[in-house]
Amino acid sequence: MCGVCGCGGAEARIEGAGAAHAHEHEHVGADGKVYRHSRAAAGGHAHEHEHVGADGKTHRHSHAAAGGHAHEHEHVGADGKAHRHSHAAAAGDVHEHVHVGADGKAYRHSHSPADGHAHGHAAPGEVRGARILAVERDILDKNNRFAALNRRLFRATGTLALNLVSSPGSGKTTLLVRSLTDLRRRMPAGVIEGDQQTSLDADRIRATGAPAVQVNTGKGCHLDAAMVAEALPALDLPDGAVLFIENVGNLVCPAGFDLGEGARVLVCSVTEGEDKPLKYPDMFASADLLLVSKVDLLPHLSFDLPRLLENARRIRPDLPAIEVSATTGQGLEEWYAWIAARRAALTG
Repeated sequence: MCGVCGCGGAEARIEGAGAAHAHEHEHVGADGKVYRHSRAAAGGHAHEHEHVGADGKTHRHSHAAAGGHAHEHEHVGADGKAHRHSHAAAAGDVHEHVHVGADGKAYRHSHSPADGHAHGHAAPGEVRGARILAVERDILDKNNRFAALNRRLFRATGTLALNLVSSPGSGKTTLLVRSLTDLRRRMPAGVIEGDQQTSLDADRIRATGAPAVQVNTGKGCHLDAAMVAEALPALDLPDGAVLFIENVGNLVCPAGFDLGEGARVLVCSVTEGEDKPLKYPDMFASADLLLVSKVDLLPHLSFDLPRLLENARRIRPDLPAIEVSATTGQGLEEWYAWIAARRAALTG
């Protein structure tokens, strides 16, 4: 579960990840215990199993797909206290556990390579807040380390990664389908498609001829950098491609999660309120481009477009905006020119 927003991001399923070498099996080892192994998409080895050790305690181990080693287990130590250990899959090692100390208070320890040792206890009032902040910091730190790895990969391969964010129903997928159809003879492109359930949007994307990988986040309300890292190999994009990452429709949590993208593109439709920038300032502040979608509907609405742009620039004064319609094609060439310019700057 995501400790930042409380969503169940750990339930994510990545469609076709590691299709060339995905491998899962269960077997009973020589010690009589059941083991499950999974070969992950990112070139590493995902391996999970539970067993009862020589000390009579149950252990669960997980080796992550991103090349590192994720290991979690809970046990009761010789002192009678419950311990939970977690070794993260990214470049460093994050280690957390909870126990009850001699003073009767619950303690949570977190060792992070970025900040050393974080320690809090679950006493009433201000202590609980400190604990929540410590957990949030560790989660975002882990995400940011994956994002840094993604960014290095994108730079090394000349990949322009665009994180497309919006509220639900903004027309993001329809715009993406039209864009991929128009751009297919101009530049190679692929899509990582984020939704809580179904592969409906990825199926629409693949109908254009572009490769797409569906990431279902389950109860999760956003993509994170580790999901992107695991989905990438299944796309097998050539160097210099454009990667569109269509995030889960949500203007809150995706704002806080860097995916390693080269730019964040915010899609806001004219069927939404002009006050969206004021209600969701973090997302508008983090955007590199605002696409105002469905502008062909303006004659039928009472939407105040200048007011939307004014509110957006109250949050980010230098935010560029393009008015687009996937139906009529309005503004699309300007959108494509923006993509081409970002791609050219990346490839030199």
